[in-house]
Amino acid sequence: MSLTFHWFLPTNGDSRHVVGGGHGTPATESGRDRPPTVAYLSQIARAAEDLGFVGALTPTGAWCEDAWLTTAMVSQNTERLKFLVAFRPGFVSPTLAAQMASTFQRQTGGRLLLNVVTGGESHEQRAYGDFLDKEARYRRTGEFLEIVRGLWEGKTVDLSGEHLRVEDARLARVPDPVPEVYFGGSSAIAGEVAARHVDVYLTWGEPPAQVAEKIAWIRKLAAQEGRSVRFGIRLHVITRDTSEQAWAEAERLLAGFDAETVRQVQAGLARSESEGQQRMLALHGGGSLPHARLRSRGGTPTGLEIHPNLWAGIGLVRGGAGTALVGSHTEVAERIKEYAASGIEEFIFSGYPHLEEAYWFGEGVLPKLQAQGLWRHPYGQQVAPAVQIPFAGGGSAR
Repeated sequence: MSLTFHWFLPTNGDSRHVVGGGHGTPATESGRDRPPTVAYLSQIARAAEDLGFVGALTPTGAWCEDAWLTTAMVSQNTERLKFLVAFRPGFVSPTLAAQMASTFQRQTGGRLLLNVVTGGESHEQRAYGDFLDKEARYRRTGEFLEIVRGLWEGKTVDLSGEHLRVEDARLARVPDPVPEVYFGGSSAIAGEVAARHVDVYLTWGEPPAQVAEKIAWIRKLAAQEGRSVRFGIRLHVITRDTSEQAWAEAERLLAGFDAETVRQVQAGLARSESEGQQRMLALHGGGSLPHARLRSRGGTPTGLEIHPNLWAGIGLVRGGAGTALVGSHTEVAERIKEYAASGIEEFIFSGYPHLEEAYWFGEGVLPKLQAQGLWRHPYGQQVAPAVQIPFAGGGSAR
C-alpha cells in the first residue's frame, strides 16, 4: 500500500502567519503578504510536484480566486501535478460542468480531480443567486452528479429532477480519464450523496477515533448501495526536525492571532449551518484567545492539543479545516500511520507559508514513510532525507 498525499494552493493569499477565511468569513489581512499570483502559485505547485505530492487542492468561495481559472493557468507551468478543483454544483449547469471537466482533462493530460462542495452557508450561497436551503442543496448535488456521471460515460441524459432538468444532454467528447470525485459532509443527507456518487469521501482533521466513526458510517452506507469509496483527510501540518521546534512554530502562529479577530471569526462560524464546521468548533470550544493553551495539560479540555500532535489552534481564525499535525518528522509520520490504520488513504495538507512548509513535509516526513514502505514517490523518484547542518550555537538548518 502507498498512501497518497496532496498539497494546497492558497488562492486566498499566503503568509508566514495564518491566513483566515472560509465558511462565510473573509480572508485576513495577512493574505496580502504573498498575493495569489499565478507565478507564486506555480512556484508552490512545482515544489509539490517535485516532492511527490500527487495533487493540489484549490478552495472555492468569494474569499479566494476562482479555482477553475487559476488551476487552468497554473497547470501550464507544471507537468504531472493534478489539481483538486473545488466547485459548487449549484453555480453551473451539470452539462457545462461535465464539458469543462472534459476539456480540462484533454488540455492537461488528465490532471483534474473534482472536489464537490455543496455549500454549507445559505447567506454565502444567496450572494451567488442560490436560494435553496441546505437539505435541498444536497439533493440537488445528488441529481447533479447523476447527470455528470452519465455524460462522462458517453450516455445521452434526460433527467427531470426536483431541482435539475436536462433533455438530450450529451458530450461530443468524454473525458479520458474520467475525473475522480471528492466530497465531504457530516450530515445524514451528505452521507447518502457520498454513498451513491463519490469516489473519495473527505473529512476534516478530527481525532482518529472520531474519523474512524465517520469512515464506518460511510462504508456502511456505500455497501448498501453496492459501492465502495476511499477516504481522505484535510489537515494543516507543522513538522520540524524536533518536536520542540515544531511547537515553537505553533506558538509563534498563535501569538500572531488578534483577540478581536478571533472573536469575530468565532461569532461568524458559530452561525454556520455546516455540521462539519460545528464539529471543528467543538474541538476548541469556540475558544477565546486569552485563555487558549497551546497544548493540553493533564487532559484539560482548554488545551488546543486535542490528541497527541493534533492542534486545534488554526480553527480560531480560519473556517473549514482547523486542525494541524504538529511535531517532529517522526511524530507526524506516526500520526499519519494512526490515521491510515483507521482507513484513511489520502491526505490533503497545507501549512504557512505553503512553499516552505511543502519542503519541510516533503523532505522530513515523506522519506520516513518511504523507508517504512507506506509511501512511494508517484513518479518513481527517491526522496532523500533533509541534511541537518549544525550551527555553532546548537540546532540545525536545512
